[in-house]
Order: sequence, then structure tokens, then C-alpha cells
Amino acid sequence: MSGPREEVQQRRRFHFRADTEDHIASGPRAAVALATLGVVYGDIGTSPIYALRQAFTGPTPVAVDAINVLGVLSLIFWTLIVVISLKYMTFVLQANNRGEGGIFALIALLRPWRGLEKRRRRLLILFGLAGAALLYGGVIITPAISILSAVEGLEVATPFFAPYVVPATVAILVLLFAFQHKGTAHIGAVFGPVMFLWFLVIAVLGAASIVQTPSVLKALSPTYAFTFAQHGGWRAFVVLYAVFLVTTGGEALYADLGHFGRWPIRYLWFGFVLPALLLNYFGQGALLLRSPAGTVQPFYHLAPGWFLYPMVALATAATIIASQAAITGAFSLTNQAIQLGLMPRFRVTQTSEKVRGQIYVAAVNWVLMTATIAVVLMFRSSSALAAAYGAAVSGTMIATTVLAFNVAREVGGWKRPAALAFLIGFLTVDLLFFGSNALKIPYGGWFPILIGILFFTIMATWRRGTEILQDQAARNAEPLESLIEELDKNPVARVPGTAVFLTGRVNNCPPILRHHVERNKALQEQVVVLTVLAEDVARVVHEERIEIERHEQGFVRIILHYGYMQGVNVPAELAACKDLGLDVNLDDVTYYTGSQTLIPSRKEGGMAAWRDGLFTFMVRNAMDPTDYYHIPSAQTVVIGQRVRI
Repeated sequence: MSGPREEVQQRRRFHFRADTEDHIASGPRAAVALATLGVVYGDIGTSPIYALRQAFTGPTPVAVDAINVLGVLSLIFWTLIVVISLKYMTFVLQANNRGEGGIFALIALLRPWRGLEKRRRRLLILFGLAGAALLYGGVIITPAISILSAVEGLEVATPFFAPYVVPATVAILVLLFAFQHKGTAHIGAVFGPVMFLWFLVIAVLGAASIVQTPSVLKALSPTYAFTFAQHGGWRAFVVLYAVFLVTTGGEALYADLGHFGRWPIRYLWFGFVLPALLLNYFGQGALLLRSPAGTVQPFYHLAPGWFLYPMVALATAATIIASQAAITGAFSLTNQAIQLGLMPRFRVTQTSEKVRGQIYVAAVNWVLMTATIAVVLMFRSSSALAAAYGAAVSGTMIATTVLAFNVAREVGGWKRPAALAFLIGFLTVDLLFFGSNALKIPYGGWFPILIGILFFTIMATWRRGTEILQDQAARNAEPLESLIEELDKNPVARVPGTAVFLTGRVNNCPPILRHHVERNKALQEQVVVLTVLAEDVARVVHEERIEIERHEQGFVRIILHYGYMQGVNVPAELAACKDLGLDVNLDDVTYYTGSQTLIPSRKEGGMAAWRDGLFTFMVRNAMDPTDYYHIPSAQTVVIGQRVRI
């Protein structure tokens, strides 16, 4: 069986480029563009509400004078160009795995579970997992800071609303997460037009302010960023954490790649989103040059008095949408982690019949909602949350740069000089931002890092626990041919029907099959030993999904190959086997699965006691395999096993 598996793996080698992603974003171009705006760009699109303000009002503010305003604006401009336009839009989005993006896609492109005996390889994969874990911390803070910053606009109109800002934010968050089961297609259709209006309005308001003070455009020159760094010294470095806020959503839009495809995301960025953001940031800068008193809320002070309340309403709607990019990104990340064997099985619901990649994960949704509300109640202001945001996400961006470098070398075939230029250039920028954000760890940055440590522990423990179980199963395994030879010598009663035994081992006889034969002294006429393999690609085409190997005594081995973004449906694949010459009557099938009761032990090479306990807890609460594989529970027999770990 190793031969066919290696042949399948050999056929699936992908390059550092877009392979088959454009099929994802199907439909009329205007509809796709609006849906993309609604799901992907809400997060980064609402950063003007709080990013520039934070530099002048945060825990370590700089004075509002011409040198500082133009310097901060210049840093914002070049950050958007270098980090988002060059790093993500030009390079990282190309590193997709059959159209899927996100840090797990980069890990999968590196074929993560091969070569782990090498220390450098293992450290690289662990580094990638740490980056993915930190992203969950950022995902929790994003909805909180976005919506809270918008609702705070009511305080600009009148102090009367100040006591109601936090309760209103919590209520909005509850409604947002309750709406997630509708799916990103429905959400994008509803939110897209709102985001189009949002970008249009902030662009117009910013342009109107620039017209009054056109000298602000001098900040386009990088010399003002260098002057600010020279003039501000250490304070200029510290304020980089606020500049970093303009990249809010950069990692999430990469994770959302699989929802809409690379080209809609790229075209919208350069043709619409980036110009609107720059107009608004420079408009706020122009306002600060004219009236330093607008420092507290320069974004809202761009709006004329009569438009303030409508602007707060529009900002609130836009920040609700901003949270969507982070939430859908979390769904994609979780689904990829499950398929890569890094998390327990959760129920993943496909929310669109037409568009693959649009999913809903209920367990993740409610955990995110609880944690996000807790964050709002803990920090109570967008300014406090801004200090907490960047520490985790900047760490994820470092991991993305390192992984993309290795993908470029190993998969894309980049020459060393080009790959090193990519690594050194972007890693220098990432480290500068990480260093500035690290200074904010005592002011709230500890929270997303704590969340990241929690998710890293979950992923590392699940992976290590499953490795221990697999190693133990391999030691106790016997070839399927051995059982067949025994049945030749000592036949048992054969009854009509088909038995399907699920096993994670490709070559061996499932222990539950041996147990069944020994205890019941009977077996169905047709016996299918079925293994589901999650490949290191996003999707496996139907023609390559099924491998069939026939044996004597009515035994058949079936291997199903799935990508890490695909759901598994065992009955549907058994029905498809008819086209390959294997007739299975689904009404006459009995499925056999194993239920493991884990017994912690202190064996050499095992995990610490607390990790044993954590792994046991996750196994008990993982989604039942019958549900995960869409197997009818009425046709399933579960055979219990006690396993020491």
C-alpha cells in the first residue's frame, strides 16, 4: 500500500503561486466584490477610527505638532504599502494551497509531519503552530476593539451616552455571534453594500479635509518618517504599536482567502480599499495640523456636526462587519487545524451549497463570543484594548514571514538570494513592530498572549497524544493478510451484508476487527477496511479520492483521501465506489468504530500528567466519529477499548 500512497502524494506538489483558487469566487463580479468587502475588509477598513488617535492619546502619546503628525502619517502610509500591499497582497497571497490561505495553509505546504526527526524541522513547525495560536488571541480582541471604538463615538456627541457604551457593545456582540450560523455568503450579501458606503464616506470626509490642508500630503515622503524617528527617539519607537494598528486584519484577510479567492481580494485592495484608507488617514492628519484639539477623536471630528450621529451609526455597522473578517478567519483556521490533526473534531457546517470554504463552527463561535465579551468588560475602552492588540498579532506576522520564506524555498523553488531578501526585509519590519508591541504586554498585551499559549498547548497536546496512540497501535498491529490466512484455516460463519471497519492505519488489521471475529465467531460476506487520510493539500479532486484494494475472503481495503478544507462523508464515498467496480448496498451496511477509554500511565516517552488529563478530556469531548463522517448511527456498532497512554 505504500506504493499507491506515495504515487498520490507525488502527484500533489504545489508551487508558490495560485493554483486553482479562482473557482471559489464565482458569480457576477459586482456581487463577488460586495461580498468580499463585507467579509474580508471590514476589519482593516475600520482601523482609521482608532489607529491614528492612539499615537497621540495612548499610554505613551506624542505631542501634536507638525513633525510628529507628518511623521506618524508617513509611517502609516509606508506600513500599509510595505506590510499589506507588498508582503501580503504581492507575496503571501501567492502562497496558497489550492486556493486556501492562512498560516495553516503555509504549514501544510511544508508537508509538516515529514522530517520531524530533524530538530530544525520540528522547531519550524512548532514556530508555525505558535503563530497560529497567537492569531486566536488577536481574533478575540478584534471584534471588541472595533465595535467598542465605534460606539465610543456617541461620547463625542454628548457625555450622556458614556455609561451606555459598554452595555451597548456587549449587546451588539451577542447579536453578531448569534447571526454567524447564517453563513458568510448571507453575511457578505448583507454587509457588502454597507462597507461600500463606509469606504466611500470615509474617503470623501478625508478628501475634504485634505483639500483644506494640502500640505499634509508631504507625509507621502519617507523622509518625514525618518525625521520623526530622529526627533522622537525612544518615544518614536514606542509609538510604533499604534502605527501597527493600521494593519489590523492583515492576517485575517489572508485566512479568508479560501472564501472568495485571491483576485477579488487583491483588486479591491489596490483599486478601492487602500485609496479610501489613505484619504481618511491623511484627512485626519490634516485636521490635526489645523486643530490639535481634535486629537481625542480625529476620526469623528472629520464629520460635520449634522452628520455626527449618522456617522456613529455607520461606524457601528461597519465595525460589526469588521468583526466578521476575524470570525470567519477563525472558522477557517479551526477547520484546517482539525484536518491537519492539531485539534479535536468539531462540527463544521458548510453554509453555502455553491461556494466551498464558507463554513460555520458552532463550538468556536460561542467560545469566541464569551471571550470577546469578557475582554470588553475587562478593558472597557478601545484605547486600553489597542495596547493589548498588537503583541499577539505581530508575533503571528513574524511566523508568517518565516513560514513563507521556507515555502518559497522548498515549494516555490526560489533562489536563496531572492528568498533571503524577502525574509530579511519583511522580518526586520515585523520585529520592529513586535518590539514596540512587546512593551505593551504589562498594559494588556498579556491577554492575547495568554490566549495564544492556551491554544498552542491544546494543539501541541492533541498532536502529541495522537502520535502516542498511533505509535502504540503500530506496535500492536498485525497485517490484514494474517487475519485472512487464519480465516482460511479456521473459517467462521459468514452472514449477508457489508461490514465497514474504520481504522487510522493504512496497512494493518483494525484491532476492533480482530476483536469482533474472536468474540462473535461470525463476519459479514463483504468486509471493508476503511481509512480516511487528511492530505497536506486544501482539496483532493474526486478522481484521486478513492483507492480500492481487493483481498481474498471478501475483504476490501478502501483509502479515502481528503484535503484539510473538505468535509468527510463516508456513505457518499461508498456509493461512489460502484463506479469503480465495488457494489455496496448502503441499507445493508454495518459500521464498526472503536471507542477508546484512555488510562494515563507514566510510561517513558509519554506526556506529563496534566497533559494526559487534558488529552483525555479532549478525546471524551471530541465530536463522535459517526457524526463527523456522516455515518448513520442506527447502523453503527461501537466497540470499546482501554488504552494506556
